[in-house]
Amino acid sequence: MLINITTHSPFPRYFYYALTVAIALNLTSCSTTPEREITTLPAIEQVAPPISVELSTPIIKPMLPETNVPISPTTPLSINQNVKNFVRQMVSKHHFNELELTQLLQSAVIKESILKSISSPSEGLPWHKYRKIFLTEARIEGGVKFWHENAAALESVSQQTGVAPEIIVAIIGVETGYGKNMGNHRVLDALATLAFAYPPRSSFFTGELESFLLLCREENMNPREPMGSYAGAMGYPQFMPSSFRALAKDFEHDGHRDIWHNPRDAIASVANYFAKNDWQHGQGIAIRATAIGNQYKSALNKDLKPNSTLAQLSRLNVSATENFPANINVKLVALQQLDGDELWLGLHNFYVITRYNHSPLYAMAAYQLSQEIKQRR
Repeated sequence: MLINITTHSPFPRYFYYALTVAIALNLTSCSTTPEREITTLPAIEQVAPPISVELSTPIIKPMLPETNVPISPTTPLSINQNVKNFVRQMVSKHHFNELELTQLLQSAVIKESILKSISSPSEGLPWHKYRKIFLTEARIEGGVKFWHENAAALESVSQQTGVAPEIIVAIIGVETGYGKNMGNHRVLDALATLAFAYPPRSSFFTGELESFLLLCREENMNPREPMGSYAGAMGYPQFMPSSFRALAKDFEHDGHRDIWHNPRDAIASVANYFAKNDWQHGQGIAIRATAIGNQYKSALNKDLKPNSTLAQLSRLNVSATENFPANINVKLVALQQLDGDELWLGLHNFYVITRYNHSPLYAMAAYQLSQEIKQRR
């Protein structure tokens, strides 16, 4: 910086010398990095690893075990027109507070892992792979233990409903490994994802979201807290919200239907589910069948109801492996093994099990697990 010093300046010459030095010093200080500026982030304090806890019993693996699965991306639920319509319906039909419900749904997230799981259920596996998931030594022994621990409740409920205790135990074993794997998704997130981001079954899951919000209000539960499966199924028996509201039972008579923490409530609820679907006390579930040739395949279809008599099936060269009335309705079931079809005749109670999960593979797994548990007890 140059300062013109003239003879006409009103100030003495030394004033300009001093001023020049001061400005130079000030410019030097401005070019220096400020003392408080931090150019690198402080080191992050290291956290000690969690303490390993040895479990006394093995954890039952989930239906489709996965390893090294990364955390799935999540997206906050967008309050689009579909969500707004749902909120309006809940306000007009059930008198929910519009602002509170909107804020609740804004706290939900769309999870890609849920969309992936709903698109590839384990029921799509062949029987020889599906069976190995459920008919394990750990699950059989776990069933024997669960029966022993809850024998009084099982006996009481079985006497009241007529539902066999081994079936109740097996259902809880298939669903959650006797409560060890109840799901790791918030039910709110699961149902919001499938209601608003999965068009193929949006209508069904919108109804389940409605039932979930109602049951939370009825049971005085915070809807942000319950955990469940990727489909929104809950507790020991993995009830969907609509099933919970219609069929869950309070075995303890304490004013709460707690299928998450009370196995006796879960036992009573499963038995009530089957009783309401017309379980027949003392009747069989399924018997093995054999066939000559491939004519039996003409009797196979997706209808799960017993729709043929053994007399009719005999014309297709199908026969039962034990004595059985020829005029009783049965359902021919073919289960895919490595060396061909394994044939069974499903009876009325087999159909009742499929009301719990609409899959012959599921019903057969539950039946065979129940028999193994009963034999070991």
